[in-house]
Amino acid sequence: MTGTLIVAHGSREKTTEKTFEAIIEMVRQKVTPPLESAYMEFSEKNIATGLQRLVDQGVDHVRVVPYFLFSGIHIKEDIPGEVQAFCDCHPGVTVTMGKALGEDPRIADVLAQRVAESAEL
Repeated sequence: MTGTLIVAHGSREKTTEKTFEAIIEMVRQKVTPPLESAYMEFSEKNIATGLQRLVDQGVDHVRVVPYFLFSGIHIKEDIPGEVQAFCDCHPGVTVTMGKALGEDPRIADVLAQRVAESAEL
């Protein structure tokens, strides 16, 4: 079975988790389960924990999708390294990495809306 793990950076400011989890709930309404969330840093809800939650649901293939704008070092090295460490201990689990949010017209639409809203303040 295939599952999805969406990974955010994480923050020392814990209120950011509320925002991310709200996004995850919106995504849950649009994709096939199982779907879990995790944070790269600053949270007990880390990548290994998220992967384990999926494995506990019978998942043997995980799509890891980063909730990051850019494909920097976290996407190219840090997250794949943590995923590989998990897979080394779980040989029956395979993982594919999705892309960062990147340049997407839908993101530009949201940003343009925020610009318009700021003009109204």
